[in-house]
Amino acid sequence: SVPGRETQRMAETSSTLHHADSDLEIHKVVVGPFDNNVFVLRCRHTGDSVLLDAANEHEQLLELASSLGVRRVLETHGHWDHIQAVTEMRDAGYSVAVTAADAGMLPSYDEILEHDTVIPVGDLRLRTIHTPGHTPGSMCFVVEGKPLLFSGDTLFPGGPGNTSLEGGDFGTIIESVDRLLFAHLSPDTIVMPGHGLDTTIGDESPSLQEWIDRGW
Repeated sequence: SVPGRETQRMAETSSTLHHADSDLEIHKVVVGPFDNNVFVLRCRHTGDSVLLDAANEHEQLLELASSLGVRRVLETHGHWDHIQAVTEMRDAGYSVAVTAADAGMLPSYDEILEHDTVIPVGDLRLRTIHTPGHTPGSMCFVVEGKPLLFSGDTLFPGGPGNTSLEGGDFGTIIESVDRLLFAHLSPDTIVMPGHGLDTTIGDESPSLQEWIDRGW
């Protein structure tokens, strides 16, 4: 980057910076009537970025994507509150990826996401974890080598995502959370969900049986 432009970019995006280390930045904005979290993961070495969930307020997301070097959009799942800006992002030239099981919920898309594959983001590696239950095609994304998980609506502070909507299944989401997240991710892993505040695997995993007993 040109030094002056880099300084300008940092000034424009400092208010959205949510987490950072020497290798990466995570930016966060909250959009739409359901306060959806939209995250941008950026490689600090190359400037390449991905945006997770083109949820709403497309003008703000397009501005953010332009200033942070976003290359593509990854959808955690297909519920309408997470996809309101998909058409505008695609019209602006961004490729949109979603799982096959949730693809029919989107107005349009470009790529299909599959379980346990690596998405390069500059020098970073984002690994997909298919975690059905909230929707059949819900996807989480873990940053390899970093204790960082984007959980979509699969895991929140205090429990799993809502399974009362069409395509949701409580037993399935519990199995996803237990076998695919709690069993494989370190307790210090920061969980960044599709709505609300961050949590950690270590803060949530002791409550699994409590969630099973209450049934939601």
